[in-house]
Amino acid sequence: MKIVVLDGYTENPGDLSWAGLEALGEVTVYDRTAYQESPLIADRIGDAEIVVMNKTPISKETIDKCPNIKLIAVLATGYNVVDYNYAKEKGIPVCNVPTYGTASVSQFSIALLLEICHHIGHHSESVHAGNWANNADWCYWDYPLIELEGKTIGIIGRIGQAEGRVAKALGMNVLAYDLYPNESGKAIAEYVDLDTLFARADVITLHCNLTPENTGMINKDTIAKMKDGVILINNARGQLIVEQDVADALNSGKMGAAGLDVVYTEPIKADNPLLQAKNCIITPHISWAPKESRQRIMDITVDNVKAFLNGAP
Repeated sequence: MKIVVLDGYTENPGDLSWAGLEALGEVTVYDRTAYQESPLIADRIGDAEIVVMNKTPISKETIDKCPNIKLIAVLATGYNVVDYNYAKEKGIPVCNVPTYGTASVSQFSIALLLEICHHIGHHSESVHAGNWANNADWCYWDYPLIELEGKTIGIIGRIGQAEGRVAKALGMNVLAYDLYPNESGKAIAEYVDLDTLFARADVITLHCNLTPENTGMINKDTIAKMKDGVILINNARGQLIVEQDVADALNSGKMGAAGLDVVYTEPIKADNPLLQAKNCIITPHISWAPKESRQRIMDITVDNVKAFLNGAP
């Protein structure tokens, strides 16, 4: 069984092992292939039967050029880079890893929120630059500091349940919106409709999968329904927000701050309006990336391939 990994570096920059996959077949690992449609993708797949990838797109054209493909295994939750409808037509299962990052992503979301509340990185740099040693006062702060207890967080998407538990421990009131509410979520949050969440939340966090229905869900019309000074956290998918509308809201003060680990086009483009927006923290899509989280991706992907080989993908 030939297995090709098209863009393995992000998942495993050297601190994990491909041994689990190597035990299942002849494995070729490429650090990077392409993040846009390219003939190189089909060239590297060649006659491999199992394709493992993260962000390298697998299009109809690539599938047609590589008739030996029997399984596509995605090293991530999101599978929108695969033409999965065409893969289904061709009888090719597409497997993803949907729950590996719940703890890491929720932890990072809270970290973004706390950074907005306290600007710890900035103040540490300020102290190291000598500003405290040379200050006339006992202490100082360069940004307003925010206490979260008693404020309301609105969580959109089920993966946010882990974040909801932390928010509740911080003394926050927790609202949630999900197309499929469940009992475990009801123990953490009050489920409401989106308009109610927009109107009541001091902090809005996005934890939903990207679909055609929710693309651009944070836009000038929905922002208008929010509280003045609302804080937005997005470490789900960049396409959930209309970036120019969020930048305009930040610059006008309608939105108090944003903490973003994802943007519409990644890597970020130099002309992205969020780069010049006020009170906007942007990190390079790393919520998912602690070693523990990436090890789970590796382990579950190996299990996905084993399940396929055993006839039960």
